Amino acid sequence: MPTPSLKQQQKLADLQTADKHHFIHPFTDSKGLAEKGTRVIERAEGVYLWDVMGHKLLDAMAGLWCVNVGYGRQSIVDAVAKQMQQLPFYNSFFQCSHPPAIELAQKIASLAPPHMNNVFFTGSGSESNDTNLRMVRRYWDLKGKPNKKTIISRINAYHGSTVAGASLGGMSGMHEQGDLPIPGVVHIAQPYWYAEGKGLSPEDFGLQAAQALETKIVELGEDNVAAFIAEPFQGAGGVIIPPSTYWPEIKRILAKYDILFILDEVISGFGRTGKWFAADYFDLQPDLISIAKGMTSGYVPMGGVIVSDRVADVIKQDCGEFTHGFTYSGHPVAAAAALENIRIIEQEKLVERVAKDTSPYLQSALQQLAEHPLVGEVRGIGLVAAIELVKDKATHQRFDSNLGVGTFCRDACIKHGLVMRSVGDTMIISPPLTINYAEIDALVAMATQALNDTYQYVQDK
Repeated sequence: MPTPSLKQQQKLADLQTADKHHFIHPFTDSKGLAEKGTRVIERAEGVYLWDVMGHKLLDAMAGLWCVNVGYGRQSIVDAVAKQMQQLPFYNSFFQCSHPPAIELAQKIASLAPPHMNNVFFTGSGSESNDTNLRMVRRYWDLKGKPNKKTIISRINAYHGSTVAGASLGGMSGMHEQGDLPIPGVVHIAQPYWYAEGKGLSPEDFGLQAAQALETKIVELGEDNVAAFIAEPFQGAGGVIIPPSTYWPEIKRILAKYDILFILDEVISGFGRTGKWFAADYFDLQPDLISIAKGMTSGYVPMGGVIVSDRVADVIKQDCGEFTHGFTYSGHPVAAAAALENIRIIEQEKLVERVAKDTSPYLQSALQQLAEHPLVGEVRGIGLVAAIELVKDKATHQRFDSNLGVGTFCRDACIKHGLVMRSVGDTMIISPPLTINYAEIDALVAMATQALNDTYQYVQDK
């Protein structure tokens, strides 16, 4: 990495001081960050970032799972600027609308599974899942089944950090802060074979994990269950990809019982799996799909819920006023960014490129890391993957959490010019859909260096 100039060092010091005194970061130990000093990212292009010290980093997390078309897309900037000049904002309350929101809803409906033709816009994935909770409960009220209120989710799932979103998610650390989950949300086991499938084949474990849903429905009573919510693969939980038997069994169970299915595609939507939506990848038929992130490639905040005809017909025709929404629902500038983002994905055939080209190359290249003495498993689909760091490859034994092995590896990645996220001792990647072979090779080479550093670290302990 280049040696920073005195000017760059002073700039960083000034920014870190201001950050320390005025900026409360999300999901951050503020005291620890203040002692260490924040990393300040200044610019980006393609799949690369540069911090204020001039260090170049390959962003293998696409920001936060979201920059699908890569950084520096001038046409999105131009679309946003044009919309700001014409109509920077107007709401969609009070019987009003505007062209960008209408066009975007129509476009998303054309890309979604055929039975889903309506969109409710939000500002984020968290807001999308709050909307889901409100919408499914209202749906069942209108269907004359007001007791159907409980939503079943999964342990270690992530569905946002708002009160409803964090409750729907299954992360104990979040539940401990704020007396969560709220009433009416329950959780079943996750389909995490590598960590929890001891003694079972992946196929047998997948069936067992899926059947936990039926057990819970029967326990609660079908007349009390409103919906099941799940990610196609658990992203923030560690890129947990269910065994092949899991989703077919879930489909069987959902077909048997009269409950709604919410598929959280905030991470997986807009090409990540090599399909526009993971519902198509896994052959699922959800009633609602949560979207955000790749919808605008993160250039402007926006989210939404794609609503099936089954639910939309009731909400639009029988509900009267649906007393839910946000000031920025369908924001015209965000909608303009999303429309241009989708145009880029289509024009450059990024979905097809992921499916037929970069995903096979990335997944094959990452398997090289499976031979490393620290790596217990490498798994992935499309352009998302996880690398499990373990003490014992044969038994899947983890390191003592006090060692902070994943955190050390994450920091070692940065030292070598790579952004990779750690979830405990699981390293995860989700690069822009535009990544090419040379950049994938660089990613794997830098990951190897970081793994070697981490291996030396644990040997010294």
